[in-house]
Amino acid sequence: MKLTARNINLFLLTKLPSAWFCGVRLTKIDNQICQTRVKHRWINQNPFKSMYFAVQAMAAELSTGAIVMREIQNSNTKISMLVAEQKSEFHKKATGKITFSCQDVKLVKEQIEKAISTKQGQRFWLTSIAKNEDGITVSEFKFLWTVKCKK
Repeated sequence: MKLTARNINLFLLTKLPSAWFCGVRLTKIDNQICQTRVKHRWINQNPFKSMYFAVQAMAAELSTGAIVMREIQNSNTKISMLVAEQKSEFHKKATGKITFSCQDVKLVKEQIEKAISTKQGQRFWLTSIAKNEDGITVSEFKFLWTVKCKK
């Protein structure tokens, strides 16, 4: 399966239904950036009239993880991937449509190539920035991804 926004959204429906039902969608993936979006709604709210942090984390993780999945697929090598750590900062209430962007595509390519050439697992941090419709940063997420060639 080619990793397009549409195919990844179908993947969400079948493999990560909680993200799909909360409205998390991948909107763009290319050689520069990966973006996801989610709109604040009843199903993904917290008691404080904003988006629940876990929904933000799902959207942020997808914006980083889709890049890793795509670069693994492009490498034609069997590689496992896993989140080892996660850090987040919240700056403003997340209401309305929130877009999560990760621009670390080059770093992912380099780390996948290094894992293949050295046959050693690699660990690297990817950042996803969440902005509201006014372009104001509402949260920042960092994920420590690990990749390792399968034997």
